[in-house]
Formats: sequence, structure tokens, C-alpha cells
Amino acid sequence: MSPRFPKITVWRVIFALIMAAGAYATYLRIRYGLGGSTNLSDQFPWGIWIGFDVMCGVALAAGGFTLVAIVHIFNIEKYHPVLRPAILTAFLGYSLVVVGLLFDLGRPDRLWHPLVMWNPHSVMFEVAWCVTLYTTVLFLEFLPMVFERFGWHRPLDWIHRISVPLMIVGVLLSTLHQSSLGTLFLIVPEKLYPLWYTPILPLLFYISSIAAGLAMTIFESWHSSRAFGRALELPLLASIGRVLAVVMSVYLWIRFLDLSHRHVFGLLTQNRVETWLFLLEIGLAVVPTVLLYQSAVRMRPGALYACAVMVVFSFIANRLNVGTTGLEAGSGTHYIPKWSEVAVTLSIVAAGFAIFRFIAHYFPVFEEPSHEPAPAKADERQAETVAV
Repeated sequence: MSPRFPKITVWRVIFALIMAAGAYATYLRIRYGLGGSTNLSDQFPWGIWIGFDVMCGVALAAGGFTLVAIVHIFNIEKYHPVLRPAILTAFLGYSLVVVGLLFDLGRPDRLWHPLVMWNPHSVMFEVAWCVTLYTTVLFLEFLPMVFERFGWHRPLDWIHRISVPLMIVGVLLSTLHQSSLGTLFLIVPEKLYPLWYTPILPLLFYISSIAAGLAMTIFESWHSSRAFGRALELPLLASIGRVLAVVMSVYLWIRFLDLSHRHVFGLLTQNRVETWLFLLEIGLAVVPTVLLYQSAVRMRPGALYACAVMVVFSFIANRLNVGTTGLEAGSGTHYIPKWSEVAVTLSIVAAGFAIFRFIAHYFPVFEEPSHEPAPAKADERQAETVAV
């Protein structure tokens, strides 16, 4: 029998081109270093590899600790069907963040240095340890899917015995470093543009990461239902959408209260790149927040998905604004990523999607749907429940 080759589709061709570009960009990074393969400089040493690959990657994977806290700490079991996909997304997200760091560090072979050369006064030290420990926790939380796949019952029993304290530790670690990413920028009050610099940046980073995690849960569930032919858990996702609206409302309220307290609203009258990018970021946050308060929007899969996508893009815009746009004027330079930087970032994202699809296809990531039909009215009431 002749071997069967994968069917050639448009998406597979695009994936192959992205990975080929990423491989060549990796060669350039190794061969010529940061100076020869990026548009980074001593005046502007952080680009999209930090602003997107790390700062966005860590928070977009926040659905793991958010859902773990909801299900296992607050004991709201109705969200259990979306817990494992969220844990897998978080594990892949954090693993790929480490891959992104290997590209951005001038000496990637010294990635392990913070683990043995302690500097407890450094925020980077705390972030490095928390990311390392939380990635380890996520790996242990992912192991039950592997043990169930191969029928290894004894190690499965062992991991179940430590699952609750493990998940509590994971939530604490994630809480620490999500806010610490914002703390990194507190040392540059004169360099970060006032629309984004604030003493409460750690709090804003933490709250926005929760919103990003919830939005990514909806995003992942919608795509998984289409990719694997599964029924969309609409009442459950609609409930998450309502929680997302509340979290975004809190975030925006704190954000505008802070802007008013620091008297920086006048900057919005200036015709600057920072002004327009700030308005884009806020617009992408306000529109889905208002829409998600309407049950008719939450109960329509396409509308719910669109709102989640807008929240994700608002979050990405915020992290890029803080990590790049807000620092350009203070650095006296203008940064545009080189094609190799973009190629590496796209290849990391594409690899994440491909690995998720592979694991979800061969491992028990999704729970079997219940065959007991629930009354329609009960589903609607469940969709209106706020789980906070």
C-alpha cells in the first residue's frame, strides 16, 4: 500500500511558508547575532520579541490559572469542561515564551543564570523564577492527559493526590509574575509615555491578564469546535463572556480613574502616533465590553467570538504600546521590526497552533459531551450566571 501524504490545503501551505521563514530567521539570529538579524539597538534593546512573544504570550496563556482558580479554588464545577484546553493553552504559551526568550537574549546559553545567580532585588529575577516554576506546574497539570492516553493508572493516582496544592501554587505563581511584568516598567517614569506610565501598572497588568485569559478561552473553544467537529458549549461560553464583561469594566474603570488622577487626558488632544494607538487600544476594549452585557450578543456564537477577538487585540495593543510605542519617544529612536523578527514571532505562534491541534487530536484534552439534554430555559439561565 502506498503511503498517504497529508492533503495540501491553503492553510498548510501558509504554515509551511511561515515555518520556513522562521527557520531562516533563526539561522540569521544564530549566525549574525541580535545586531545583524534585528532592528534593535543599544538605544532601543526591546522589540516585539519582548513586547509580543513574552509580554503578550505570558498573559494570553492566563486562562490556565484563571480557570483553575474558578474550578478548583472557588469550586465552580460547571466550568470544568473548558479547564483542560485552558491548561494546555497555558502550558504551550509558557513553553513558547521560553523559546521566544532564547531568541531575544544576547547570550541564550545563559538562560539558566537567574536560577543559580540570585538577585532578590531584581524584578527580572522574580519573573524568571515564577515563570520557571509555573511552567513546571503546568507541565504537571498536563501530565494526567498523557497518563490517561496510555492507561498509566498508578502515576495518574499520584498526580491526582497532589493536584489541589499543585493548582493553588500555580495560581499564586501566576498572580505574582503577571503583575511583575508591569513592575518592570516602573523604573522608567521619564521614558515611558504618560498615557501608559502609572504607579498602578502592575495592577493593570494583572487585571488585563485575567481578561485576556477569559477571552482566549472563548477563542480556543470556538476554533476547537470547528477544527474537531465538536458542539460549541455556548451556554458555558456565554457565561464566561458575562464574566469577561465585568472584568473589562473593572479594568477600564481603574484605567480612566488613573488617567484622571494623573491629569493626562489633555494629551489626547495632541496629534501624535501615541494618541491614535491609545485610542485604538481603548476602542478595542470598550466596544466588546458594552456588547457582552447584552444576552443576545453572548448567545450568538459569531458575535461572542468577535467580542473575544477584540478583547485579545486590545490586550495585544496595550502590551505593544507599553513595551514599544510608549518607549520610542523617550529613547529618541524609531523602531520598526525587521522581517526576521516578524518571521520568528509568526513561526512561534504558528507552531503553538499546530502543537495544540496535534495534542488535542491524540490526547484526551476535551471531555466527552453529556448525552443528557438540558432544558433550553435552564441553559439560558446558566448563561446569565456571573461566576465571580
